[in-house]
Amino acid sequence: MSEKELFVNLEEVAYLNLMKWIINNGTENLDRTGIGTYSTFGTHLEFSLEDGYVPMMTTKKMFLKGIIEELLFFLRGETNSKILEAKGVNIWKGNTSREFLNKLGLTNYPEGEMGPMYGYLWRNFNGVDQIANMINLIKTNPSSRRIICTCYDPSLHNKTVLDPCHPFFQFNVENNKLSCMFVMRSSDLFLGLPFNLLSYALLTKIIAKTCGLESGRLIYFAGNAHVYKNHIEQVNTQILRKPYRFPKIEIDADLNSIKDIEKLTYDNFELVGYKYHPSIKAEMAV
Repeated sequence: MSEKELFVNLEEVAYLNLMKWIINNGTENLDRTGIGTYSTFGTHLEFSLEDGYVPMMTTKKMFLKGIIEELLFFLRGETNSKILEAKGVNIWKGNTSREFLNKLGLTNYPEGEMGPMYGYLWRNFNGVDQIANMINLIKTNPSSRRIICTCYDPSLHNKTVLDPCHPFFQFNVENNKLSCMFVMRSSDLFLGLPFNLLSYALLTKIIAKTCGLESGRLIYFAGNAHVYKNHIEQVNTQILRKPYRFPKIEIDADLNSIKDIEKLTYDNFELVGYKYHPSIKAEMAV
């Protein structure tokens, strides 16, 4: 057998096995959306980001443009999803529709506004630019254990369309490599998690490039990890597929500061060697 034939993508296999385990052994729960889930509390996965590889799932085709545009949207501190919709990215449309905003009592928000969450708090948590601070710490004190960012502010609970699902992340520098650990309080394994994994992998690559480092590892921790009941059929299709090797993503921009990061566009990212199975459609729980 050739080396190619012998290769097994154990990292994606671990993700598939987690979904399979939760469907077979998870606790059945009601949830905010009314759809219901099978879930477990407390789990984690790890992925290598070395040599340019990123955890872009291969057992179903992923929407790279949506992931990159949302990440850049967050890094610019933006909060109106109409900015994304104008670029053909509708991932926040359901949670910022007029109907959804009115249901939450956010009648004074224009359609598309998500409120002060994610990128807003990354860049302006009570006046603190957390992303700029992280870059400064990585450059000046790379052994610091305080290279952290949070976007969970309980005082804003009634001012945002959702409580942030991924409220905390931390960077660590080791042997000239930057690694990232992120925490999810609520993790939709079929639709949401592949998106989150690739987004944080790309964020790590961006910050590493800005600070003159290589990328190391991505570590994911979840509180409530779940599969929605209306995704069971899709998950059962996906877990029967054999993963391919993860692709690489290259960034062709000079990055030295947060101002440079703010200028990034989708065209600055090049996907290399992405082999995948067909996409699997599923409705997002809103």
